[in-house]
Amino acid sequence: YAPDGEVAPDADRDGRPDADPLEGALRDEVTVVLSGGALASDAELTVTEDVWSVVGDPTEGAFLVAEKKLGTHGHREGRFGRIGEVPFTSERKMMSVLLTDTAHGTVIMSKGAPDVLMEHCARVRVGDADTELTAQARARFVEHIADMSGRALRTLGVAYRVLTDEEAARARRAADSVGGADLSDLERDLVLAGVVGIIDPPRPEAAAAVAEAHRAGVRVLMITGDHPATAGRIAADLGIVERGAPVLTGRELEGMDDGALSRAVAATSVYARVAPEHKMRIVHALKSQGHTVSMTGDGVNDAPALRAADIGVAMGVTGTQVTKEAATMVLADDNFATIVDAVREGRRIFDNIKKFLRFLLSSNMGEVLTVFGGVVLSGAIGLSGHSESGVVLPLLATQILWINLVTDSGPALAMGVDPSVEDVMARPPRKPTDRVVDGAMWSGVLLVGAVMAASTLATLDIFLPGGLIETSLSSDGLDTARTAAFSTLVLAQLFNTLNSRSETVSAFSHVFVNKWLWGAIGLTLVLQVAVVEVPFLQAAFSTTSLDPVHWAVVIVMASLVLWVDELRKLVAPSRAH
Repeated sequence: YAPDGEVAPDADRDGRPDADPLEGALRDEVTVVLSGGALASDAELTVTEDVWSVVGDPTEGAFLVAEKKLGTHGHREGRFGRIGEVPFTSERKMMSVLLTDTAHGTVIMSKGAPDVLMEHCARVRVGDADTELTAQARARFVEHIADMSGRALRTLGVAYRVLTDEEAARARRAADSVGGADLSDLERDLVLAGVVGIIDPPRPEAAAAVAEAHRAGVRVLMITGDHPATAGRIAADLGIVERGAPVLTGRELEGMDDGALSRAVAATSVYARVAPEHKMRIVHALKSQGHTVSMTGDGVNDAPALRAADIGVAMGVTGTQVTKEAATMVLADDNFATIVDAVREGRRIFDNIKKFLRFLLSSNMGEVLTVFGGVVLSGAIGLSGHSESGVVLPLLATQILWINLVTDSGPALAMGVDPSVEDVMARPPRKPTDRVVDGAMWSGVLLVGAVMAASTLATLDIFLPGGLIETSLSSDGLDTARTAAFSTLVLAQLFNTLNSRSETVSAFSHVFVNKWLWGAIGLTLVLQVAVVEVPFLQAAFSTTSLDPVHWAVVIVMASLVLWVDELRKLVAPSRAH
């Protein structure tokens, strides 16, 4: 907002190598336009330690900066005094101020949408005088407005009129009365001073954010009060629509019933010259089609639409308090890219919740099937003669508690901060009716749990004689067999932490991106070895030392859960999400 630079004719658009200096009648015209726009504004231009900023609306701030560059801002200081105002509304699309003028008495100064403002004008400023605003002159203005709008410029018109003595007296009485009075009828027979084009360039990251939203299956709509040509050009520049895509105006929207609007919103992504009630109708039309709708806004009039949307997003910098209270979310930096980042982060958090549940459910399923299968099948596989009760318990109660304490805590919690191991923005949004624990997850849980139980019981069988598997290790006794089975289940659950990070992506993808997970796995391994090898822990958990051959068998059997799930992901990669 620093007022550095100057105001000069556009030589390139005039087709001349050198532009004439801004002087004479042309300078008078520009002065009236810029000073008029500045007078009909509520913004303030401030400077603190050589840093210029605008307090208020940035569009109004543009008038203040341009006027200061022109160097004529000083001529109105002490000349004008505000006595009243006809405020801007989204329905009127213009505002006016009533001013005392030491040179002309009392004047009304207006600014607003050019097409709306011209309806209130009867004359046009030419040089230092004014003349009738003919149909031909109006047509030329319309052409210029369309040209500027097509260049993504936000257009605003400025107009004025010197009030009669009677009107001036009425304006003063209204200013002195409690609550004021409606003076909008004074906005007639105005003199059109000119039309300005203001560029409001999108943030550099906006186009990339729109593209990322589209890639994520999120449809982006632009709803604005700008001229249709301006809205269409900006939307095309941002990649919201292709060039030449249809733009629906508020006036066209008013002529549609709900059915027609519902059909229109399915094919239209840009809306111009809309009022707050139009936003409400657009939200309801989209929701009627089953869409989940998020609406952004900053003004008081946006509050109903934000409340009607599934997710109302208020601007944290420019938004009013009413809008923030009506919103579900407040955007601290007023940046659309932050919304896309929030979508990405939300999907990551949702995925981590599923990882957490997938890991705990499959690990606990493995424990349940191990104990149940060991009790039920020990006789069938010839292991029932190794205990006084005739039933071999593959795990003791203290060992099960240890598994729940160690493997179900640290690794599970570490998954809560797991980065995305798959491209979460490459898939469409999930349906609101989709279950967190769906059929695909349950099938994976049952498969992994069954493999855990099978590998644990197989390890027990390997180290006990009389079972289905007879090896040279089959005479090591029940304590060794149970310790090996216990360690197999613990290690299998650690392998399962890698499985659980995605239903489709290989466990070897992005394998080292979560230092907390590897820290939890490492700590669990150390604790498990201690339980098996440290004498006082052996007594507490009924374990015995294992030699390297035993540990090798344990690792191989525990890793089966990893390889089986890798095969599942390879065969059925489309099951996720």
